[in-house]
Amino acid sequence: MSKYLLNKFLFTVDRDPDLVERYRSDPAGTVAWWEAECANEILGCPGLEKSTWLSFDEPERRALAEHDHVALFGLGAHPFLTLTLWIAMFERDHTEPLAMQLDYGAKLAHYSLPYPDIGT
Repeated sequence: MSKYLLNKFLFTVDRDPDLVERYRSDPAGTVAWWEAECANEILGCPGLEKSTWLSFDEPERRALAEHDHVALFGLGAHPFLTLTLWIAMFERDHTEPLAMQLDYGAKLAHYSLPYPDIGT
């Protein structure tokens, strides 16, 4: 398991509007593509340097492919990264103000202190 890689995925996808739409419409395909093409790029140096060892494990891949922010939080993904990406992808589906954010929080309400470690 790599919290770093989970957070890197969320961070990089959220900063590219085309990737946000791709991930919204084809989550499993986007995760597979990103893992194969982008996961091993050194953050901030796309195409210049690559590592060779980073990959998602099955629970991470499944949680990303299912847009399961609760499972991602349990795996150590930073909640602010998932929240900002979820806002970009799903806020438009809700008509009430803050409805998406309230739903996001409600689904995490069963967690209590100490929260899962989100440090990378």
